Amino acid sequence: MSGKGFGRLVVTVYGILAFAAIGRSSYQVSTSAPHVPTAYWLSALAAVVYVVAAVAIAKGWRRPAWAAVLFEAVGVLSVGAASLASARLQHDGTVWRMFGADYGFVPLVLPFVGLWWLWRTRPSVSGVAATGAPSPSTPASTPESEA
Repeated sequence: MSGKGFGRLVVTVYGILAFAAIGRSSYQVSTSAPHVPTAYWLSALAAVVYVVAAVAIAKGWRRPAWAAVLFEAVGVLSVGAASLASARLQHDGTVWRMFGADYGFVPLVLPFVGLWWLWRTRPSVSGVAATGAPSPSTPASTPESEA
């Protein structure tokens, strides 16, 4: 499971960021009706992605975790770059604006930490994880099993 050890820290940071993004984007979307800026909807989308990433990493659901973290990396890079060029995406308090500047650039760093963690904890073909430790699904050889 990826949600153990350092993975637990990754899950915790995703959870905190999800909580912050959900609260702020919910407030922004609800108070900006009927014309909600695109940036606020992107913040709400980011919040959903953070929840999916946190749960998937914690539960060891590898494919959804990879998908969410990759989507997040592409999102923060593309929205960050677009916000440099477009006044429409430069609203205050959005998650991916200016590469996560409103959130201490954690949204820029976190997907790459998440990708590194998912890569580091990937199962290998031989049943030995990338860390060199046997995976839980691979029985350790014992003297009795070799006899």
